[in-house]
Amino acid sequence: MLSPRKISFYAKKNERINYRFRTWLKLHTDPDELDEKFYRLHQELFSAYDCSRCRNCCKQYCGLIPAGEVERDAAALSLSEDEFRKKYLQETMDMEEQAYHTKNIPCDFLQTDGSCLLGDMKPDSCKQYPYTDQPDRMGSLLSFLDTVSVCPVAYEILERLKQEYGFDSYTSV
Repeated sequence: MLSPRKISFYAKKNERINYRFRTWLKLHTDPDELDEKFYRLHQELFSAYDCSRCRNCCKQYCGLIPAGEVERDAAALSLSEDEFRKKYLQETMDMEEQAYHTKNIPCDFLQTDGSCLLGDMKPDSCKQYPYTDQPDRMGSLLSFLDTVSVCPVAYEILERLKQEYGFDSYTSV
């Protein structure tokens, strides 16, 4: 598996091939079969990967705290809701997602040891990233191509899918 420092370089280098593969998948693959392959590869690769040694996701994105979890998260950090919002969250709430974004990138909750300040209470969006074990992978292939430039496991999943499907970037599509 590629190191977290190299992932962006190789994703950019393979960008055209990855977009061709996305098109090929859309034209030639059963969505349920694709979901099964994603899920299997997710389980296999994440079982042997320590995300705390990477945290590219936390370093390149801000956190997304659901509005309904602000009180709980504030209490966990021994802060009032107001103190929590002022210290960690942007003033405005994303109304579409009913959530607050953290103020900074990297995420304000990322600790130097790779852990999350919120611990087990970190938002589901963080726990589920890169979403490779979620259903409807066919519908999210475009955003997945952005993810492969951040997450070494997502990158590896894409490379293994190419192998499993026998994708030849020079003759396919």
